[in-house]
Amino acid sequence: MHFMGNSVRLCIVLHNHQPIGNFDGVIEQAYQDSYLPFLNVFEPYEHLKVALHTSGPLMLWLAEHHPEYLDRVKALVAAGRIEIVGGPFYEPILTMLPSRDRIGQISKYTRWLQTRFDTAVTGMWMPERVWESQLTRDIVPAGMQYTILDDFHFRAAGWMDSQLTNYFLTEDDGHVLRVFPGSERLRYLLPFAAASETIEYCRQVAARAPDSVLLFGDDGEKFGTWPNTHEHVYQRGWLRQFFDLLTENRTWLRTSTPSEVITETPPAGSVYLPDCSYREMTEWALPVDRQAVYDSVVHELESDSRWPQIKQFMKGGFWRNFRIKYSEANEMYCRMLDVSRRLEFARRGTGDKTLLPQAEDHLYRAQCNCPYWHGAFGGIYLPHLRNATYRELIAADNLIERSNGRHGEWVDVTTEDYNKDLYPEIRLANDQLIGYLAPATGGMLYELDVRGIEHNLLATMQRRPEQYHAKVKTGCSQSSHETASIHDRVVFKQEGLDKRLQYDVYSRKSLVDHFFDLEATPEGVQRGTAIERGDFAALPYDAKLRRGTGKIQVQLCREGNAWGIPLTITKGITLFAGSHALEITYLIEGLPPGRPFHFGVEFNFAGMPSGADDRFFYDARCERMGHLGTVLNIESTDYLGLIDQWLGANVQWTANRPSGLWSFPIETVSQSEGGFELVHQSVCVMPHWIVQGDSEGRWSVAMDLIVTCEHEPNSRSAKLIHSSSEAVGV
Repeated sequence: MHFMGNSVRLCIVLHNHQPIGNFDGVIEQAYQDSYLPFLNVFEPYEHLKVALHTSGPLMLWLAEHHPEYLDRVKALVAAGRIEIVGGPFYEPILTMLPSRDRIGQISKYTRWLQTRFDTAVTGMWMPERVWESQLTRDIVPAGMQYTILDDFHFRAAGWMDSQLTNYFLTEDDGHVLRVFPGSERLRYLLPFAAASETIEYCRQVAARAPDSVLLFGDDGEKFGTWPNTHEHVYQRGWLRQFFDLLTENRTWLRTSTPSEVITETPPAGSVYLPDCSYREMTEWALPVDRQAVYDSVVHELESDSRWPQIKQFMKGGFWRNFRIKYSEANEMYCRMLDVSRRLEFARRGTGDKTLLPQAEDHLYRAQCNCPYWHGAFGGIYLPHLRNATYRELIAADNLIERSNGRHGEWVDVTTEDYNKDLYPEIRLANDQLIGYLAPATGGMLYELDVRGIEHNLLATMQRRPEQYHAKVKTGCSQSSHETASIHDRVVFKQEGLDKRLQYDVYSRKSLVDHFFDLEATPEGVQRGTAIERGDFAALPYDAKLRRGTGKIQVQLCREGNAWGIPLTITKGITLFAGSHALEITYLIEGLPPGRPFHFGVEFNFAGMPSGADDRFFYDARCERMGHLGTVLNIESTDYLGLIDQWLGANVQWTANRPSGLWSFPIETVSQSEGGFELVHQSVCVMPHWIVQGDSEGRWSVAMDLIVTCEHEPNSRSAKLIHSSSEAVGV
């Protein structure tokens, strides 16, 4: 075919992705709404070509649930109409991975794709387009010739839009990679504007820069799954109109694949790009107060006549700072790094290496990016995604332990800077449980893994301000454009969300030590308005380890104060080989005679949702006390059970002296592609006492936290508690 002089190559690159841990029903709906209908519309247009990146989690799901879809894609690959784009198998942000895992993920997925589709895979999708130059030294050795970023990356390097009409070369450590600038303008035109607007935009580019290359690279879910898009794209015929126009204009507007472009077209030159992502991601990565300032400044400057010259220099934050913005993201990240490191040690060791490929796959699955950040999508605020990450990490941990020869009953303790803050944390583990303690942060227990069900009971989420909460407070209504981008929509999935905005001063973890006013109420504690009267909740404790036959005790001590009165708290956490229980003891010293103190110990339990009949509280008689979203205010008890029958988690708390007990749900108001919603994050359980010292100014209590993998409530595990003096070792 003869092409006019003012021609344009248009690369349409679809990125289809579903995260590890997403529900089958959600993925099936996306398949019916987006993936299948797009293929149905595309197939008859024999002159059109696209490139398709399907993330590994989704690809494996399709291979199991809809292999016929993959067979149709394979036929189109053989016909030269679809190029398969590779990438890291489980869609991790590459900058958060060790080099060995970057190369491993990319190489593993390339082999899978080449086997399934009988085609060469030479290019890769860059997850969330998070880019740092040092990635080049791993991407090229992994076999990739090109990748796709955003034009925003190039503008941040000083390039102008008029220059971004082809691909470029970039280099690091002697390795050369081709990089395509994906068009932000096309991202917002497709599919939200009339199909003719995209054709007109391409015509304008062809007029000013003949023989250009334009690349659209974005979520395939925009074509049917995003709110209101299925009706717009398919029922009203937008996609057919677009494909008809592409076909009618193919004498000058040619659809190509990236591999065709790099084979037939020389690069526009070389470029070195700054650490960057797409524009919206850089905004989301900012601290909340700076994000509000950024939005305000942009809004003000948009009306300035100089805005077209200014905007290319406007850039937000850095993706890695999501781990600062959300401590929970850093906890997952550091746990992932530790599993990766231990796996590498196992590879070099003398243990049973037959288990390691399976452990590696669990590790790679745990690196899926979605729960490590938050923007217009639910991300880290979605409990099922966080739970899935920890499930994979714990599964990998279990296999590594077996590979290293650990069988039967055992217990061990290690100290290391596990969360990368230059303070040592403590890993207390046996064949049933893994606990991580942070002496420098209130001696809190910040992770508690149940090996048998591969679940972290402390995959919690702190309630914190978000920039979009300003919209929740003002009650902004739905965007007037019914097929608006999710970046522009404002939808409330429940009423009264403005009244549910609550913020926490401290992380929602366990063994968090509080002093309140005597008249403090559970409502005040739940809403975060109860005043903290002590300095034990987040400040450093000293730590000592005590080893005995078949048991290890961590002893944490802090000299602090409550109401300005000097007090010392010593808490001991003991774990026995083979045990499902943490034995926990508290000793408070320095209590002045006749002075009462209101003392509480906070526990949180994640992954045990509210409002379900098979997830409930129960008492020592195994009688139900309400679902796990129930607010409890018990005057005196020494026992509480929580059970999630679907998960198979049975948690029992017992004490050797009765306490008051508060329990309430921790819920966040967060944003997802569907709108603003209330999400149950964890169950807070807080035994509390009015404490008075004995003749020596001492007070103590002993508790057990028993976690078993059972589907029915029981009180069999509740046992006699050692005396506090014996348990603390005083």
